[in-house]
Formats: sequence, structure tokens, C-alpha cells
Amino acid sequence: MESLLIDRLATLSHPQRMAVFRLLMRRCPDQLPAGEIVEALQLKASTASVYLSALTQAGLISQRRDGTRLLYAINLDAAREVVAGLFVDCCRGRADLCPPQFSDLLRSISPITDKTFNVLFVCTRNSARSVIAETILRDRVGDKFTAYSAGTAHRSELNPLAVEMLKSEGHDVSLLRPKNIEEFQGVDAPRMDFVFTVCDRAANEECPAWPGQPVSGHWGMPDPVKAEGTDAEKRLALQQTYGALHNRIMAFSALSFGNLDRGSLQKHVDEIGKKLPNRNNRI
Repeated sequence: MESLLIDRLATLSHPQRMAVFRLLMRRCPDQLPAGEIVEALQLKASTASVYLSALTQAGLISQRRDGTRLLYAINLDAAREVVAGLFVDCCRGRADLCPPQFSDLLRSISPITDKTFNVLFVCTRNSARSVIAETILRDRVGDKFTAYSAGTAHRSELNPLAVEMLKSEGHDVSLLRPKNIEEFQGVDAPRMDFVFTVCDRAANEECPAWPGQPVSGHWGMPDPVKAEGTDAEKRLALQQTYGALHNRIMAFSALSFGNLDRGSLQKHVDEIGKKLPNRNNRI
């Protein structure tokens, strides 16, 4: 086991191999095609292939063929073994030597059922998907949650068709504004309980760790702003996004938060993100 740990640490010692590992860890439990990894990390395809092969041979990631594509995912068992080898075996489980946040990860989110949770939805420009999600959560189940949204890009503006669509659904849009993710990472920012990315690009980006270690999830879906065609076709794409997010948010809000530990809650969040939403109907 010690030699395996040394081999895995040696594999992760290369900065770009580590970047691939970190990307797949951020996207867990998703399986990413090699092309998306290449694009996200701006690597040459041949270079990425070498890194993916090394990580696969070390058992740190898994590979699966899907037709003509190769899909890659993090091997959580191997990642846990690396952590255990460093902080359980090496320091013999002494709490004074292990990082304090490890014990925090085992805590329940909250045993208090009347707690109001802070939820942040993140996409690249904060123009449509994240704003739609923020609005649905705030207006439909705002008694249980305080909803926020932000973009990773420094300059953005609300999509006018998205704002129009939200108005047609009866939402108050007077308080909506585009925001950058940095607004929620300062010392005075509200501490998040949940952070959801709703676009693949935002999920792939390297971001600082969130204070308080919120439960995170990836609920990626196509960008309706990029829909081509007539205004009617663009409005239809926005309506479909609204319906898909509505389904996921309603399923999320129905979870029994007071009875779930952190691991169980994370599993439910991941399952909601993996389900193919019915884009034409709502719960």
C-alpha cells in the first residue's frame, strides 16, 4: 500500500496532471469526454491523452468507452486512499495532526428543520440560467431558502428575453442584477450552505474554496442564450430551461434536510443533477 501511495503522489506531483485530477474532482460524479477536458484546461489533445493515461494507470481516474468517445471520471476510492494514507495512516488518526476541516466534513448539515439555507447558483455570465434558478428558488420556496446567483465572468448583463420570460411567469424581477462570484467570497459575504453550478464552463473553472464548505452540485444544461433562430425559438429555449430548473429546484426543496447527514444530502443533490429533466413539464 505504501508503494501505491508513493506512485499516486508521484503521478499527482506534475502540475498539469494535478489540474486534470482537480477538474474531474470538481465535476464528480460526472464523466467527462476527453474533448471537454482538453477545452477546459487548454491542452493539446495528444498532451491530454498522456496525462489521462498516467492518471488511469495510477488508478486515480477511471476510463469508459461510449461509442467513439472515451469518458473519464474521478476514482473516489483511490482519492480517499491517498487522503487516508497521508492523514490516517501517517499520523495514526490523531485529531491534533489531521486538518480540522476533515472532521467538519462528517457533521450533519443541520439538525434544525426551520433553518433558512443560503443557496448560490453560478454560471459564466449570470445572464440567464443562474438568474432563472435564483428567481425560482426565491419566489417558490423562499421561506426555506435565501437565493443568490453570480457569474464567473467579470462583465455581464441580464438577458432581456430571460427577464421577459420571468415576468411572464409572474416573477418580480425588480431586484435582479448581474453579479460576479467575487461578491460572495469576501469576509463579509453571506456564508453559503449550497453552491450549484448550472453550466459546464463554470463548473470546470478553478475557484477558491468556499468558506464553511457548502454542499456543492452541478446541474449543467445548455445555454438558452445561445439558441439560434427566431425570437419565438429563443423564447422556447428559455422556457425549456425554466421548466428544467423548476423541476430540479422543487425536487431539491422537498428533501428532508433535518434528517440527512452531509453524505446523504450530497448523494441526493448529485442524483437530482444527473436526472434528465422533463423540459416541458414542471413538478
